[in-house]
Amino acid sequence: MKWKIGDRVETRDAYGLALLELGKQRDDVIVLDADLQRSNKTYDFGQAFPERFFDMGIAEADMIGTAAGMAATGMTVFATSFAMFVPGRCYDQIRLQLSYGWANVKIVGVSAGLTQGPDGATHQSLDDIALTRPLPGFTVLVPADATEAYQAVWAAAEMRGPVYIRLGRYPTPVLFDQNYRFCIGALPIMREGRDLVIYATGIMTALALVTAELLAHRGLEATVLNVSTIKPLNVNAILDAATGKTLAISMEEHWTVGGLGSAVAETLAGVAGMPPLLRLGVEDRFGQSGTADELLAHYGLTPPTMVETILRFARSVGASFEK
Repeated sequence: MKWKIGDRVETRDAYGLALLELGKQRDDVIVLDADLQRSNKTYDFGQAFPERFFDMGIAEADMIGTAAGMAATGMTVFATSFAMFVPGRCYDQIRLQLSYGWANVKIVGVSAGLTQGPDGATHQSLDDIALTRPLPGFTVLVPADATEAYQAVWAAAEMRGPVYIRLGRYPTPVLFDQNYRFCIGALPIMREGRDLVIYATGIMTALALVTAELLAHRGLEATVLNVSTIKPLNVNAILDAATGKTLAISMEEHWTVGGLGSAVAETLAGVAGMPPLLRLGVEDRFGQSGTADELLAHYGLTPPTMVETILRFARSVGASFEK
């Protein structure tokens, strides 16, 4: 890996590099794509290992069925398309052949979320976590940066069973150096603070850190957790981080229903002493065409706007911050 902290790198680029290195070391790794190999960064793997690469065309359901069959023969299969199309276009096959069948298939949804950008609502996946998170046996990973994405691909290959990995085309700041070790289920604490806790996932982790810095200028200190494993969710880490805090915030580039915010809400519900939760994401509407930065601003997911939303929420619930 050639990037360093502060570089802006698309997590899909890390996926392409990880696949190429995996292919060199493991001849059981098979890659399938659905007519988007250059955009999905599977092209280099296909050129290096043509006998282990299959472009299935615009036939996502067929791709999942083929992946399940290959996995049944002992292969470790990566099935790749835009996150809008997988899981969206082939949910029945994912549910029955991968989840029910506990197939060793790793679904990689690329160009996820609002930051897919100008292609608009038809291509912006805001429900992919909600679709995959309830499926029994599924692991759901949303890396925060290129370093984590690269290592998450390796971690997925090393475990048995179905995995969904959510990746983006938005150049995201690199947060972790080469000494970082990704572990499924670990929720790294990115910043410590006494007043509130922010649970962030994917590209929102970097934005959460900026938001926390702006909050500090307003006299509020936030703990920031990088929730790169949505499932299995580390319940103890979620609860420990919320204990003693006045507010809890979730941040995601996804609908607020069914994603990280829902997972955190389910965890905090019914536990005595937990703080009120504000879920930041896209509220009950579709995306639209625009640049990634324009869309994040339009949907209130930029740090200055999120600070003001948090402060309004604090006032609405009567939060009192002890100094």
